[in-house]
Amino acid sequence: MAGCVLAIDQGTTSSRAIVFDDGFSPVSVGQQEFPQHFPKSGWVEHSPSDIWTSTLRVCREAMEKAPDQGAGVEAIGITNQRETTLIWDRSTGEPVYNAIVWQDRRTSEFCAGLREQGLEETFTAKTGLLLDPYFSGTKIAWLLDNVDGVRTRAERGELAFGTVDTWLIWQLTGGTVHVTDATNAARTLIYNIHENRWDEDLCKVLNIPLSLLPEVKDSADEFGATDAELFGRPIPILGVAGDQQAATVGQACFKPGMVKSTYGTGCFALMNTGETAVRSHNRMLTTIAYRLNGKTTYALEGSIFVAGAAVQWLRDGLGLIDSAEQTQSLAEQADPNHDVYLVPAFVGLGAPYWDADARGAMFGLTRNTGPKEIARAVLQSVGYQTSDLVDAMRADWSDAEKPVLRVDGGMTASDWTMQFLADILGAPVDRPTVAETTALGSAWLAGSKAGIWPGEDAFSAQWQLERRFEPKLSEADRQRLLAGWKDAVTRTRTSAD
Repeated sequence: MAGCVLAIDQGTTSSRAIVFDDGFSPVSVGQQEFPQHFPKSGWVEHSPSDIWTSTLRVCREAMEKAPDQGAGVEAIGITNQRETTLIWDRSTGEPVYNAIVWQDRRTSEFCAGLREQGLEETFTAKTGLLLDPYFSGTKIAWLLDNVDGVRTRAERGELAFGTVDTWLIWQLTGGTVHVTDATNAARTLIYNIHENRWDEDLCKVLNIPLSLLPEVKDSADEFGATDAELFGRPIPILGVAGDQQAATVGQACFKPGMVKSTYGTGCFALMNTGETAVRSHNRMLTTIAYRLNGKTTYALEGSIFVAGAAVQWLRDGLGLIDSAEQTQSLAEQADPNHDVYLVPAFVGLGAPYWDADARGAMFGLTRNTGPKEIARAVLQSVGYQTSDLVDAMRADWSDAEKPVLRVDGGMTASDWTMQFLADILGAPVDRPTVAETTALGSAWLAGSKAGIWPGEDAFSAQWQLERRFEPKLSEADRQRLLAGWKDAVTRTRTSAD
């Protein structure tokens, strides 16, 4: 079983590890959920120790379950929840505070103040991002300014900042390596994606010492080796990418114009734009899709904060379902003549609206509205939001035709949801045979760097379709449903800007 790669997929609600064989098939899996912390309204935190211990546990579990207890694993790839922000002591490895999660909105006022100073254009021109609490930069600033002693220690060079990939690499290497990759750096609000470097001017605006920041490497690169005590031998870490970029790679979206959409806690659509960093005029993000051999490939990205999280809300918040699988059968039984719209702005609206202060709302309720109609509205909200993203991407890039959408993530298991997605897009939706595309993408980065897996062309040729969903809805019905959705969003937003 030589030629295996261990992929670490550290997500928002769970940590997973998967061993892939040299045929790109998963042969063992370890997974563990960990707690979410909500200390105040709009605040979301994780314990850094939970992130690390759960990751280590699932890696060992996956290795033990693999043939020969993982003896054939020759490299490690890491993919991670992006933008989640940690700062820790370089000497002790002790975090100064909890990890501030990408969903966290505590820096909304800070971002608004920067916009009022006319600084958004400066940030967007260099980073491709907008001034929103979503990104890491203002989270770093908050930690420096609100946790006792942190700024002083940071200015003395005693502390290290990292997104989750950096934190895991630090732990895996026994605190000897402080690095990240270009895709994660591109999500910090302080990385110049055109010049591929930390931007001193943006760091000055946010008052962030450069000494905090990790070295930035290619997505397939040498990120150090694991401490021998963790897995019985050192294993090289050779691939790193933020989860959405890793899914783009795992879906083999290597050609300009290809689009993938991942449905997990949130929903994230990326369109490969090749060597061109397309500037959005529709409040999409310009980001780095991956960087290989020093060559940067860019993408347009749309981020939806709540997708699968809305299903969790049905289960944990409302108690309408016991498991996510129940939503499909409920949706199938809903009254077809009863249109209910959920705008799931539980933590604000993402692209293309970027309304941090908007909150969730439901429209079209009558006395006949029940769990079936609400469940259907939750699943449909994912399709409507994806339609907004794809329309904005096509408006931004004249080279983009109406794409075939390659999908992955937990929600894609629902045939009903995927059919509605195809219907509301008016375009085919392709679901791959290997559902673990995010982990597979990080594994390919590591495996190709190690020389044990093939390059882009051979990897792309082995991408396999499990099912294509063709649109069946009439154009008149599609436009009617979209009009209702746009009206619901307009009513939910805090401003029309």
